[in-house]
Amino acid sequence: MYLSHRVRPTRRLTANEWSQWGDPREKLAHEYMLSYSPYDQLRAQAYPAMLVTTGLWDSQVPYFEPAKYVARMRALKTDSNPLLLAVNMSAGHGGATGRYASLMEFAREYAFVLDLAGLRE
Repeated sequence: MYLSHRVRPTRRLTANEWSQWGDPREKLAHEYMLSYSPYDQLRAQAYPAMLVTTGLWDSQVPYFEPAKYVARMRALKTDSNPLLLAVNMSAGHGGATGRYASLMEFAREYAFVLDLAGLRE
């Protein structure tokens, strides 16, 4: 059986989507999914600076998936570029809701980029 440890038939939203992207119990589908899986493509090499964001209440990409990605990248990366994980404790899949909450997310992203550009105040 080619069922990946990250793709389970019991995981919510997964088995229902197999008709769209393939059944991971089948070798060909499993190998194809692994070929574009960001987590499985990580290697020991230099990576650019990254701000990885997630929402605690995301029903489609649970917060622990980006957390595992960042942890693995931190273990493998060979550079000293920043790699930050920001978890919005009240957001879902679409990010923060509400006028000011979404502006705060944009501000964090802009601050990250401006800091990288050397425009820190």
